[in-house]
Amino acid sequence: MPAILAINPNTTASMTGLVEHHLRATAPGIDWRMATGRFGARYIVSEAAFAIASHAALDAWAEHGEGCDAVLLACFGDPGLFALREQSPVPVVGLAEASMHAAADRAPRFSIVTGGPRWAPMLERLALCLGFSARLASVRAMEITGGQAAADPDRAVGAIAQACRDAHEQDGAEAVILGGAGFAGLAARVEPVAGIAVIDSVLAGAKAAERLALGAPCPYARRAGAKHTDSTGLAVALADRLLE
Repeated sequence: MPAILAINPNTTASMTGLVEHHLRATAPGIDWRMATGRFGARYIVSEAAFAIASHAALDAWAEHGEGCDAVLLACFGDPGLFALREQSPVPVVGLAEASMHAAADRAPRFSIVTGGPRWAPMLERLALCLGFSARLASVRAMEITGGQAAADPDRAVGAIAQACRDAHEQDGAEAVILGGAGFAGLAARVEPVAGIAVIDSVLAGAKAAERLALGAPCPYARRAGAKHTDSTGLAVALADRLLE
């Protein structure tokens, strides 16, 4: 059975559990190996937390990545994506990256609805880096966070659906990505209320990672090629990996 390491680079174990539930339901033929950030923010809500999460993602990969056939960065926004791809001998994909590819396959222009106002410029930058800037109609960052949506999904659905409708009617989006692991499982409930195609980032990530683990070629999952690096103060597993 192919094995995939799914890394949640924040420190909220309950969020890892939520993601794991949906990953296993989406791709039951995969040996999902879950890892939660060993340090950093409980939820990523700022550039500083994002930077720390990138380190936490590398740290988790170094500790748990041996023997896996692919890596899924199970945090929307994909902190550490390019560094992981550089270092990992197996393919790496992130939730946001997989979702943008899925959205672009379904519509000429798409929007992202996410939680936390500081995420908008961060996701716009990621879309630019991944080549989707011209396809991105908007990022609508709600006050509600992914953590709050996961804690009370019934209350979150209405607000999320309204944001999706606004993205369609005001921004011209023809598909919307629900950006956040905390929104996992909500797309099916939001889509009929919003009246627009809605993409679940966790499901998109699961399917993309599954394809990688099974050997399918994915143009966004190429390895850049790592170089030996001496380090100070890192966890032993990560420092050793950087020397491989």
